[in-house]
Formats: sequence, structure tokens, C-alpha cells
Amino acid sequence: MKPELRHVGDTRTPVVVIDDFSGKVDQVAGIADTLAPFPSIEGNYYPGVRRILTSADVEANAYVEQTCNDAAQYIAGAFDVDGFALIEASFSMVTVRPSELRPPQRAPHFDSTDPKYLALLHYLRVPPNSGTSFYRQRSTGIERVTDDNVDTFVRAARREAAALSGDSGYIQGSDAHFEQIGAVDAIADRIIIYPGSLLHSGIIPPHMSFSADPRDGRLTANLFVRAH
Repeated sequence: MKPELRHVGDTRTPVVVIDDFSGKVDQVAGIADTLAPFPSIEGNYYPGVRRILTSADVEANAYVEQTCNDAAQYIAGAFDVDGFALIEASFSMVTVRPSELRPPQRAPHFDSTDPKYLALLHYLRVPPNSGTSFYRQRSTGIERVTDDNVDTFVRAARREAAALSGDSGYIQGSDAHFEQIGAVDAIADRIIIYPGSLLHSGIIPPHMSFSADPRDGRLTANLFVRAH
């Protein structure tokens, strides 16, 4: 493994980047293949399909447990925590084409206002020029959404989403409403770890494959944990 600790934005928020994380990315992607096709998640802003993993998914669950074990030392060091509990794990694929996005999907988002809620994003099969970027909302200066500022963020985000053109697609770099404060390139078997409260968005090339077949599309594993 090749770990790197980055800090983004005025908040100097930690983002952990680890290359060659599993050492067996093809095997992990093969596990995802056996679980396809993935279902759509109703009521979720994720622009694609997602297969939630449970203990009944024996091989996938073993992968999730190994990922948590291997990531533990980096989570402890970067976020100064004693441990964490798994909240959810899934295999995910971006399948919604830029022209089909709903307004909230065209802008950066957050996963939770809980400062101890962390995202682990493992790139499995990824197209060139893709990745994950981090943002500051220009009108409010917000980089991390908290219980104290969430209402302010949401009001501004709704106003700004209404102003977007219908064909604006996935955000690419900075725009009139959000300033990019950091970015990580997607590389197979790279994992990144960051607080779910940090505004972020996938870097989605407009001409990539939006296939729902994990052998062809953008395949990631997404784990969410709560630190303690």
C-alpha cells in the first residue's frame, strides 16, 4: 500500500489516499460481477445503481471486513479516532447520463452532517479522467456541512440548482456556485477516505460508458463508517 494524507480547503479537512490498497482489485471486481445486475435505489440522489452488501453476501462481506481492517490504521491516524463501526457497504455504478440528471445531481453534495461519519471509496473499474473532487459553496463559504449550517447550505443549494441550465451535466471543476478545493484521480485499486460532511462530487467524463454492467461501466465500492 502507498498511503498519502492530503488536506483540502480552508478547513484543512483530511483526505486519505491509498494506492494498491487491496492488491487484488480484479478479484474484488469479480465479486461485484457475480452480484449484478444492481438495483436502482429509490429516494436516493446517487446517479446510478447500487448493490447494498450484507452478511449473506459471503465473498463480498469478507471483502468489506478486510477493507475495514486494512483501513483502520489510516483512519485512526488521519482522523484521530479510536475505532469505527460499519454503517453501510455497497458496490455502485454511475449510470445516469449527464442530460438525464435531476438538478440536485448536478452539484456537489454531502453524505451526513455527523462529523464522525466517514466515506471509504474504493475505485475498482474506472474510466480515464475520472475521480472525486471536493468543493466550497461560493455564496456561503461552506466546505463541510454541519447541523449548524445545513439549513443555510440547503437554501443556497436549492436556489443555485434552479439557476442551472437543463443540460449542465455533472460538475466539472469550479463553476459559478462551487469552487473546487481538491481532487483525486480515480485509479483502479486506489481507496480514498474522507468525512461525509465534506462537499464532494464524482468527476464523471461526459463520454464515458454509463453502462449498468460492472464489466463495462464505472464500478466502485462505497463504505460508510462512524468513528468513535
